[in-house]
Amino acid sequence: MHQRFAPVPASRPARRRRLGQIAAIAAAAPLIALLASPRPAGAASQAAARVSQRLEAWHYARRQIGKPYRWGGTGPASFDCSGLVYAAYMHAGITLPRTTQEMLASPLLIRITKRQARRGDLAFCGTGHVELYAWGNWTFGAAHTGTRIGFHRMNSFWHPTMYFKVRARE
Repeated sequence: MHQRFAPVPASRPARRRRLGQIAAIAAAAPLIALLASPRPAGAASQAAARVSQRLEAWHYARRQIGKPYRWGGTGPASFDCSGLVYAAYMHAGITLPRTTQEMLASPLLIRITKRQARRGDLAFCGTGHVELYAWGNWTFGAAHTGTRIGFHRMNSFWHPTMYFKVRARE
């Protein structure tokens, strides 16, 4: 004969444990239902797409570490600052303008504060240089002729003046 439910344990501590487990499952049911439901259309799904594309661009750029800076370079052997950002976001499915100045004029960029910046967002030093924000006081990119792509620590002489996130493709 098959039982549908496990028998209630005989001892009082075992019964309490079993009731505690049942209560925990019942309390978690709304959260489980929320997580299992399909994502709502609109802003939430666009934000998720933007995060995915931002991180995809970040990972592409990171794989270019050590390659030389070359003015006008868009890869794969060498890059300039905007060429690396352009290639990274192109790899993620977002076509940004090619130069730093054109990027700044793009409607795809949304201005944010440094506090809001996340790995892969854009960090501009004035209007002539762009890198990817890494974390804290670090950026990642192609600095200038004679350097290699890598991490750069911000200081009083070299620091981003503007930060932007990139809109996800529609």
